Amino acid sequence: MEKKKPEIDIVNEILEECILAYPISSFVISLYKQYLQRGSLSKKQLQGLYGKASKIEGLSPGKLATLEALIARMPTRLKSALPVAEPQPEFELDPEAGRLIEAILARYPEHKRVLFLQGKYLRKEVLLPADMADLKRFAKVLGV
Repeated sequence: MEKKKPEIDIVNEILEECILAYPISSFVISLYKQYLQRGSLSKKQLQGLYGKASKIEGLSPGKLATLEALIARMPTRLKSALPVAEPQPEFELDPEAGRLIEAILARYPEHKRVLFLQGKYLRKEVLLPADMADLKRFAKVLGV
């Protein structure tokens, strides 16, 4: 934010007044430290500061109005709602794949590729057409 008159800093003045009014408020102290480090505050922080400052008696209404105008000029950042996840259809196990896997493993229980496909099958992952082709080819070669 570019300041038009560097000698007038309303936010800093309001922060200092708040520190005098609320010397043990960790919120005001943290806002003051952050303002000194970064030179600005977010819209929500300024709204919190306005809430604290509006409770102080003797604070100039012009300063409060200026702070309110600063808050009104800042853009409001809205977060979009989370997308609604559509329920995925229940995966149905392919009985042919299960039969082929069991038949091959009954004959060759340590067949690595079929054990891998059995793991996918039991985790209810979709067996690709290439996986099904492999199972059919193994069954044909092994005579199952």
